[in-house]
Order: sequence, then C-alpha cells, then structure tokens
Amino acid sequence: MKFSCEKSTLLDAIHTASRAVSTKSTIAVLEGLKITADSKLTLTGYDLSIGIRTFLDADIIQTGEIVLNAKLLGDIIRKLPDDVIFFETDDKLLTTIKCGKSIFNLVASPANDFPQMPEVNCAKQIKMAQPMLKSMIAQTIFAVSDNEAKPIHTGCLFEIEQNNLNVIAVDGYRLSIRREILQNTPENMKFVVPGNALREIERILSDNSEKVVSIYPDEKHILFEINQTVFITRLIDGEFLNYRAAIPQKSDKNVIVNVQEMINAIERVSLIVSEKLKNPIRMHFDGPVIKMSCITALGKSYDECPIDNPVDNLEIGFNNKYLLDAFRACNNEKVKLSLGGALNPMVINPVDGEKFTYLVLPVRLKSGE
Repeated sequence: MKFSCEKSTLLDAIHTASRAVSTKSTIAVLEGLKITADSKLTLTGYDLSIGIRTFLDADIIQTGEIVLNAKLLGDIIRKLPDDVIFFETDDKLLTTIKCGKSIFNLVASPANDFPQMPEVNCAKQIKMAQPMLKSMIAQTIFAVSDNEAKPIHTGCLFEIEQNNLNVIAVDGYRLSIRREILQNTPENMKFVVPGNALREIERILSDNSEKVVSIYPDEKHILFEINQTVFITRLIDGEFLNYRAAIPQKSDKNVIVNVQEMINAIERVSLIVSEKLKNPIRMHFDGPVIKMSCITALGKSYDECPIDNPVDNLEIGFNNKYLLDAFRACNNEKVKLSLGGALNPMVINPVDGEKFTYLVLPVRLKSGE
C-alpha cells in the first residue's frame, strides 16, 4: 500500500473515525483504524457496537489495507508539520510515515483481523437537513436514561407518522420530545437509536443548512450518511414508554416565563447544591413571581423569577439539574409552563406551536427543606 495525503484532511478523517474506536479492549485490533487505499482512501473504526467509515481524497499509488493503532496514529499525524504526508507499507506490514524530515516506522496489523461492519438494507430512506437532526438530538438527548436495567430507555425513540418526525427520550424522571415536519418520508415507522451513538452523530453533523443527512433504518441496524462519512449502529429492541399517556392532558394553571431569567435564577439558587449535598429547589408560585429557595448544609439560597399570569400559593419541589437541562434545551425566548398540583409534573411547551415538549417530575417536599 502506498499513498500520500494532506495532513489536515487526514487528521480530520482520523478524528471522525476514531469516535468508533474502542479505547480499552481485550481485542487489540478494536483499538485500531482500518486504512483502505483503493479508488479512495477509507478509514474505518468499529467497536462492535458503533461503526464509522469515512472517505477522503488521496493520491493512491498502490492499493492495500492495514490496521494501525488509532491513538498512536492520531498522535503522530497531529504532531507532524502542515504538509503532505506519505504512507508506504511493505509485504511484512512495516508501515513508513514520512512528512518533512519526520519519519516513523510502525508495525501494522493485517486487515483480515478487523471485524466486518454489519450490512444495512438501504431500501427505506429519510432525508433531512443536518442542522435539523443536530438540534433534535441536542434538545432530547439529556433525558436519555443511563439505567441498563431498562435498555430501551437508554436510546431515543424516532417516530415517523405522516411526514411528522418525533424524537423522544425518557429516563423515569423527565421526558423530552422534539417534533419536525419532513418531506417525502417512507411509511410510518418507529425505531430506537442508542444514546451514545446519537451523541457521536451530533458531533459529526454540520451546522450548514444546505448539507443533508440520509438515514437508512433496517430491522436491527441503522445507517447515517453524513457528508463523506457512513455511521452504523445497532437499534435497541423493546417496548418504549407510551409517552403520550405520560403527558397531562389538562392543567390547572398555565404561565409564561422568560427562559434565560429562569435559567439564571435556578443557577443562582443551585450554587449551594452539590453531588454530596443534594436537596430539591422549592418553587413557590406566589402572585406574579416564582419564589425559588433551597436549603443544604452549606446554607440557604433564594431568588425570584417573574411570570405573566399570577398563581396563588402553589409549592413544588424539583431536582435542579433536571430543571436546568429542560430550560437550556429550549431555544425560545419565552415558554409556557403547565402546572397541576404539588405532585404533578411541570410541562414546558413553546408559547406558540408544539415544536418541543419537556416534562419534569416533581420531588416530594419535606417540612424544613
């Protein structure tokens, strides 16, 4: 195998493909990147759960494929001068990397040892702008469960119904839903994508509204085609929560708040809360303001946030992190809060439309908290 490539192009590809490389594995080849020189240069990372294949332009003189340790390769390329990098591998897999006056000789592993990525049937295609999918992931992923006892909730549910795409995450304490309208989607379908895979996809997706991502869901796996990168991950089997039944259909009180003012007030009140000193934030709806307070071993905190609709004497306790995650996910200036009693969840929606819905369960308050 023999080829040359610009450093910046190669480094970007290594960075992308390495997202699917196992950092610590009993199988050494899983810590490597498969480099394939053919009509194009291809870098592949695969940890048996997530697979990433990224293509890049290179001057290929001799075809072939090898596996090199991803971390070592990334470290070497990163430190080389900004110039053309030359790769050459002999029949004993001794690989020489040259750039400027720098030369590295590495022993590669045979590509035959690298596991095959699963084949995905691409009969069903969903196309959308990359920033749209990126925002849908970012605005729901915080509510994905990390409890492996219910694996189905460690991913996001993608639900397509009559050109409407809903992305849903739930962890037993909160619920997040993002909705978008798509064009020319396939028939109605549902599938659950692992949260760890979606976090990596979010990082690869572009903010350029002209760039499109193609999604191909199969029975057991799903493929995302993002620019010059192919991302494959397994789907999670199981029965996802009936999320519609979890959202209260009626609420006693509806108020409108400024999102940034709520975030600022919650952050200030939360300054005395830590991992070791956890206590809920007490939210007292009293007339035209929400009075927020908290007590921990460090002391007491208090702040206020104005609301547009006066509410008489309603106290609810919430986990500060769950509140902040929900409000930070809102990209609107103002949102509507729907409230029931002290033991009913708070539902957060846009003032107009239904682009998102966030639900946060309350914490039972004790006297003196």
